[in-house]
Amino acid sequence: MKLSAPIFRLKRRAKLMARNSNVPLSEALDQIAREEGFARWSMLSSRIAARSLSETILSRLDDGDLLLMAGRPGHGKTTLGLELLLDAVRDDRKAVLFTLEFTEQQARKHIRSLEKDLLGIGDTLEIVTSDEISADYIIHHLSGSEPGTVAVIDYLQILDQQRSKPALSDQVLALGDFARKTGIVLGFISQIDRSFDSESKRLPDIRDIRLPNLVGLGLFNKACFLHNGEAQLQDVA
Repeated sequence: MKLSAPIFRLKRRAKLMARNSNVPLSEALDQIAREEGFARWSMLSSRIAARSLSETILSRLDDGDLLLMAGRPGHGKTTLGLELLLDAVRDDRKAVLFTLEFTEQQARKHIRSLEKDLLGIGDTLEIVTSDEISADYIIHHLSGSEPGTVAVIDYLQILDQQRSKPALSDQVLALGDFARKTGIVLGFISQIDRSFDSESKRLPDIRDIRLPNLVGLGLFNKACFLHNGEAQLQDVA
């Protein structure tokens, strides 16, 4: 969705509205966001942040990398993952979304809302919605794909929610080994723990990843943390 004005002008408009109408700035920002087709200002700002950030991330990913994309609900992590896949398509790479959250129809609708140049480019993005998604399923599905293929998994914390699937730590180990051997890039959308306090720090970090089941976060090469329209990409030590 194209904004009616650059985001800095929308912020200026909200500040004027807040001053002239004597309402809180947060209320004015949300009103501007609704006029632009978003439910809240945080959704508008995270969408814009994801658009510019995804191109930077793709350029910094090496073949075989495992990437975490983490944030609280509504702060842009899913949008970032889809933008990353669209950037891969534009770069003539194979791109696959494995989702245990969306139906294909829901995912396609979200993708269409993100296409900012060639309409229909997202149609070449493959979407897999099987309930059987797991490390073994992903490895089998991607076998034979070229190095540089980008796949996004939505999302990390439910890969092992079925008791019949291997432990999350075992799945991430298997996927990491597969990525290194094949040169396929794997991105994992991830939840942030509810204990994250934005009053004490602007952005979450690796210590704030929600881990109902233990997994070594050092298995990931890179991580991107998002909150309230801001984002930071970092190497995982």
